[in-house]
Amino acid sequence: MNKLRYNNKDICVLEKTYKNHLSSAKYVRVIVLRDLIKNIKQKKVILFVGSGVSATLGLPTWSEFISYIALNLDIEPELFKSYGDTLALTEYYKLEKGTIGSLRSWMDRNWSVSDEAIRQSEIFEMICKLEFPIIYTTNYDRCVEQAFSVFHCDFEKIVGVEDLAQSKHEKTQIIKFHGDFDYENTIVLTESSYFDRMNFESPLDIKLRADMLGKSILFIGYSLKDINIRYLIYKLNKLWLKSSNESKRPKSYIFLTTPNPVQERVLEERGVYLISGDSEKKSESLAHFLRELYDKTRE
Repeated sequence: MNKLRYNNKDICVLEKTYKNHLSSAKYVRVIVLRDLIKNIKQKKVILFVGSGVSATLGLPTWSEFISYIALNLDIEPELFKSYGDTLALTEYYKLEKGTIGSLRSWMDRNWSVSDEAIRQSEIFEMICKLEFPIIYTTNYDRCVEQAFSVFHCDFEKIVGVEDLAQSKHEKTQIIKFHGDFDYENTIVLTESSYFDRMNFESPLDIKLRADMLGKSILFIGYSLKDINIRYLIYKLNKLWLKSSNESKRPKSYIFLTTPNPVQERVLEERGVYLISGDSEKKSESLAHFLRELYDKTRE
């Protein structure tokens, strides 16, 4: 396997420049950021946006969502939560009710924010100003698209094959990887829909495989406790390993609020470098990171 490693020349240059000032961990962070910033400037980075980004706006948590499901089924919420994970519980709801329509309606009503809330968010402002050519989001909400409208940035939303056919690649593409509120049948919410999605054979999967050739991926708003994102990274790594171009594979990155040496080692083996934040407060840490990227891409 072709592991992603930094060469000795890079390390030596940094050691001479930052000797007695930075720890070795910070040497690596400087190198990682340098490469990431260079690729952002060259429009060679795909942004992947997870639920942690929308959570900075105060949207309801998954725990509150499951409580809503439980009450609709006349089951005590804490007892219901003990019966399985989110995917299994929503699968049960669909089996009992025959549809997830009411769940989609609840999410649409409750996972929405005002334009002013978006306008006050440095995180969403930086996402727009960094001008990523392609943004994938596993969120159902419209916060990313709303931010592009609020900050007057051109974009096109891609949910299915019809959108792909009409895309002109002249604006930032926002790909709703797990579906969109406007199209109930696209939402990946139940266990069955998730397993189907993980086949990686849909038009959006084919697009992702094409997009990641020659481009780095930056993941933000994800927790590594979430098996979904770990599985996605695993699948992307497998695609590269099967490719005849594996030696040309770009570095990819994930931003986390705090360091995690165990996950850092596992992720590096799968071609993804972990960048940790500078604050224990998740929203503050992510805002600082994105601002740092923006400032340095303008130097």
